[in-house]
Amino acid sequence: MELTDEHLDTLAGLAIEVPSWAYGNSGTRFKVFATPGVPRDPFEKIDDAACVHALTGLAPSVALHIPWDQVDDVDALTRHAAERGVRIGTINSNTFQDDIYKLGSLCHPDAGVRKAAVEHHLACIDVMTATGSSDLKIWLADGTNYPGQDDLRARQDRLAEGLATIYAALAPHQRLVLEYKFFEPAFYHTDIPDWGTSLTHCLALGERARVCLDTGHHAPGTNIEFIVMQLLRLGRLGSFDFNSRFYADDDLIVGAADPFQLFRILAEVVRGGGLEADSGVVFMLDQCHNIEGKIPGQIRSVLNVVEMLARVLCLDTAALAEAQRRGDVLGANQILMDTFYTDVRPRLAQWRPERGLPADPMAAFLASGYQERIERERVGGVQAGWGA
Repeated sequence: MELTDEHLDTLAGLAIEVPSWAYGNSGTRFKVFATPGVPRDPFEKIDDAACVHALTGLAPSVALHIPWDQVDDVDALTRHAAERGVRIGTINSNTFQDDIYKLGSLCHPDAGVRKAAVEHHLACIDVMTATGSSDLKIWLADGTNYPGQDDLRARQDRLAEGLATIYAALAPHQRLVLEYKFFEPAFYHTDIPDWGTSLTHCLALGERARVCLDTGHHAPGTNIEFIVMQLLRLGRLGSFDFNSRFYADDDLIVGAADPFQLFRILAEVVRGGGLEADSGVVFMLDQCHNIEGKIPGQIRSVLNVVEMLARVLCLDTAALAEAQRRGDVLGANQILMDTFYTDVRPRLAQWRPERGLPADPMAAFLASGYQERIERERVGGVQAGWGA
């Protein structure tokens, strides 16, 4: 099959949320690298995100990280985003950088620390209300380094209690999206290490608690598309954090390490109704660009998702279902593989100008002079990065 007008209409409705932190300085555990032109405040992050949306037409919202993106006037930031043609999306909490969270946040043995972590999330809900955001995304660095360091079951009880308090504070239109991570920074155990643990807590909380699936947060060899299928089947997939990794969680450009995995994931998204307007699934990037350009890195990421989804839409699902019904193992696999190898880029390059967009968004950015301009203008102040 080839891309049809109907497929292109589906692609036109795609919304990929970009993360504000992708535009700041980042690096490894050993060094954070500075890059000319990096934003110095959330307003300039919004400007760069708006540039990505203007060139791709498919990145209309920006996720914020609190307190990294805390401002004195949230209304002004919201208006600024609207003026730039984008909106504020998911609000991400941060309980992993303050000294008091050395032994955990919502799972911490000290009630005072747990109270501070809950209050931080309540403050994030205030930001959500002010910006019109609907999702509070929670990722916790909570865990332990040594056997016996803390009571594993007690930590789960504390976690459940804290999440319940936060969930109760949400407005009826707001959701709690709970992320999981196989490991890091804890070395012995992580309090929310997998989708099953996240789902267990979400089921206990209520209908407006969903699981966030970060594509880099799994053990090697994990069948991520199976998890996608199961969460969609249960109506509990709240969002993706699209990125890529080779070894551990590297937050690389989505599709860089395993393009076929991204294809398989998106095939399950389409199969499971994840593109439907009422699915509640948010497609967000979660990346840090350490050595590549920040804005081009986000453009490339958006294009990778769009191009892979376009291939998936070309899949002859009727032929595939018939091969599966017949038990034609190799035939079914060939249908899938032939679709994966379909080159949709020429048709997408024709389609973009029809929507008033550049045929090649990456080339258009490089020719625009935007990077050179922000390098000239963003002199002085403190560049945004981890912790700011």
